[in-house]
Amino acid sequence: MRKHILIVSPASARENNGNWQTASRWARFLRAAHRVRIAGAWSASDPAPDLMVALHARRSAAALATFGKAHPERPSVLVLTGTDLYRDIAHDPAARASLDHAAALVLLQPAGLALLPDELRAKARVIYQSAPSLRPYRRSAAPRFADIVMIGHLRAEKDPLTFIRAAALVRHPAARLLHIGGALDPALGQAAQAAQECNPRYRWLGALPHAAARQRLKRCHAMAIASSMEGGANVIIEAVTSGVPVLASDISGNRGMLGEDYAGYFPLGDAAALARLVDRSLDDPAFDALLRRQCAARAALFAPSAEQAAVRDLVDNLLLAAPGATHTSTGRHR
Repeated sequence: MRKHILIVSPASARENNGNWQTASRWARFLRAAHRVRIAGAWSASDPAPDLMVALHARRSAAALATFGKAHPERPSVLVLTGTDLYRDIAHDPAARASLDHAAALVLLQPAGLALLPDELRAKARVIYQSAPSLRPYRRSAAPRFADIVMIGHLRAEKDPLTFIRAAALVRHPAARLLHIGGALDPALGQAAQAAQECNPRYRWLGALPHAAARQRLKRCHAMAIASSMEGGANVIIEAVTSGVPVLASDISGNRGMLGEDYAGYFPLGDAAALARLVDRSLDDPAFDALLRRQCAARAALFAPSAEQAAVRDLVDNLLLAAPGATHTSTGRHR
């Protein structure tokens, strides 16, 4: 019997951010065996799913709490985001309560496990996100531009100002720094517009559809991620599976994705260090090759088949363990 799975995602397709991409992808993975719906919230007057998947501990707190109270026998999964792990669960009571309400916790990279209380780690697991591999873009021998792209809506957690400042410090003549993302913070949008007007190296392209952003990414020399907090950035996965090396802020969430020994980190908020990394990646072929090898070595972690198997395994085993379960999915069980 096909079960009803509800994915609660505060982000919608219109916002087109990492949380929405996760919700959309998990829905696609689960629909082969279950009836799946994505919604922005859930209340006790709504039809009750057999299992709830909630993204974002703080923003989905009401849905998780209400579902747990109304249907304590039915399982729920909480997918923890960067703002959950690196801010909200330490300071927000509702976000912290969500950890207790969920039957299972999912982290998107292993470094986040250290942020969980010891007593909750037993119900936590790491599921890396995924993206289909794209054929690497064939660059000409002497391209006019060497594009470094940052992909992420303009908001404080993504630290777009470090990227903007780096654009004014890069020295390589071919370097061009592109930013894809909408201005969720109007002040940051104004800063991006002002930078574009006075610095020919910097271009703010605004929000693009997901497929268009990924095609632009694969044509770039490298991708920069300057974030102050990340749960497990989709854009890192999309860069790695497109053959594009990453220049990343040295934060826990990025280390969990790229590995402790990755050579492409720069100190958080250090625009000069990011600019030096950009120049080095363009001036030093051996360094560029090292970054590409290290990223390629991580690609297998981000395969869609691996994520799908892990998601199906999690959901099917929770359904099997629920009181009165009569589950008949084709998923693999442990």
